[in-house]
Amino acid sequence: MFRGKNYKESAKLIDKQNQYEPKEAFELVVKGSKAKFDETVELHVKLGVDSRHADQQVRGAIVLPNGTGKNVRVLCFCKPEKEDEAKAAGADYAGGADLVQKIQGENWFDFDVVIATQDMMGVVGRLGKVLGPKGLMPSPKAGTVVAPAALAQAIKESKAGKIEYRLDKTNIIHCPIGKVSFGAEKLYENYDALLNAILRAKPATAKGQYIRSCVTASTMGPGVKINAQKTL
Repeated sequence: MFRGKNYKESAKLIDKQNQYEPKEAFELVVKGSKAKFDETVELHVKLGVDSRHADQQVRGAIVLPNGTGKNVRVLCFCKPEKEDEAKAAGADYAGGADLVQKIQGENWFDFDVVIATQDMMGVVGRLGKVLGPKGLMPSPKAGTVVAPAALAQAIKESKAGKIEYRLDKTNIIHCPIGKVSFGAEKLYENYDALLNAILRAKPATAKGQYIRSCVTASTMGPGVKINAQKTL
């Protein structure tokens, strides 16, 4: 695979065989960032579970202490009488069947998070085949299907940096935890909050080593292995 000059320079800072302590790992990520834009920093955690089994799923949501640094566009499905409240709480779009038709008819996806009140799921269910593959389908586990009374709070949390974590088919969780401009300390605080949430979500049926590996990387930078063997 072709690697650019900046990537190669950043890679020289890292010992690929070493597992770094978390704070040192984020210092290396920040130091190795060479891009002309503010790179996103991601965490990739491989777990010792089998996502094919329903009782070994690991999924949830958490508001990161320092947010993600991203302007999150929120689409809200709610009853007409809740639309003004949703927009006042920060929703970029709020509506019902009209938004369903816009997504289906215009292939419109100018949003990052979808939140729905419980009484709208009959309408939103029609979008399962298009929202599901994009990871946008509202879910109670992710805190994106809520009671009408909890709508404003759910929107505010999403705008503040709430992220969903879930296993992919290879038993890895991929999550953004901030921007390079955050600096190592704030990235570490977000990492610590996310890792603790993942540890708390450990399935009772999981056997052996739970966290198999943990790697962080900026958008254009090399991966840095983290020693994530911690307990709550």
